[in-house]
Amino acid sequence: MADIQERRGIKHLRIHGKGGKLRFLPLHPVAAERIYVYLEASGHHQLDGKPPLFLPLRGPSTGAGISADGLYALVGHYAKAAGIKVAGLGVHSLRATAATNALQHEVDITKVQVWLSQANISTTRIYDRRQIRPEDSPTFRVKY
Repeated sequence: MADIQERRGIKHLRIHGKGGKLRFLPLHPVAAERIYVYLEASGHHQLDGKPPLFLPLRGPSTGAGISADGLYALVGHYAKAAGIKVAGLGVHSLRATAATNALQHEVDITKVQVWLSQANISTTRIYDRRQIRPEDSPTFRVKY
């Protein structure tokens, strides 16, 4: 499996981003375990070569991974199957939720920026909802 590699003792997911950028994202052990279950169930271990992690849903296999449209359709399919009815649910909203969750758990915003592979910190700040919560106001951080 070419899309999962071990680096310094930690499994990483190889990501092909915008503009052909290649990066490696550390993989949480629970996510890695579930990916390996998926690989067994999907028959990846029987394929020749090093196939991409997510294969196209339909059509001839060219050796390329699932398309962005295919991934969006897959997320929608599983959301519907799970009874999740949220307008606009897609890959980007899951990414935004992950970023917001990281920021709410006090991960430094510059680390979230790198995690998301965003060139500009102002893009990452869009996901920062902490200033919306009154309990996170500087009012409660100042000592009198």
